[in-house]
Amino acid sequence: MNSGKNSVSQRLAELGIELPPVPAPVASYIPAIRTGQLVFTSGQVPLVGGVLQATGKVGAEVTPEDAVGYARTCALNALAAVHALVGIDSVVRVVKVVGFVASSPDFTGQPAVVNGASNLLGEVFGEAGAHARSAVGVTALPLDAPVEVELIVEVG
Repeated sequence: MNSGKNSVSQRLAELGIELPPVPAPVASYIPAIRTGQLVFTSGQVPLVGGVLQATGKVGAEVTPEDAVGYARTCALNALAAVHALVGIDSVVRVVKVVGFVASSPDFTGQPAVVNGASNLLGEVFGEAGAHARSAVGVTALPLDAPVEVELIVEVG
């Protein structure tokens, strides 16, 4: 955080948020990579303790309200990947969020679902959490996850 008052890890503690262990990749990739001052995370699904929180399509088997929480979990997993690579306190700002929502054919609320990730980042980073974003509806995601989120953050 740029405020100088609190570190990101202190803010997480104030919010009662503990970063989870980085989920193990489910294919041939690494959870995060740094190039210059940017860290790109791989897409993260809502795994908690290695278990997918839900499967199915948002607007069918998964409610939009539940999907918001799953997007938040995805963002926490992405932050865990950033932390494991460079330390969470090195994050200067969140640059971009990309959220994928496995959607029933008639579901059009992808932006509201991805707000679960965006709102968490705002809580944690304040103004430095404001970011560019895409919220995309897709037919299916890995493991039949309802949501997947990836981040790009700037580090100092």
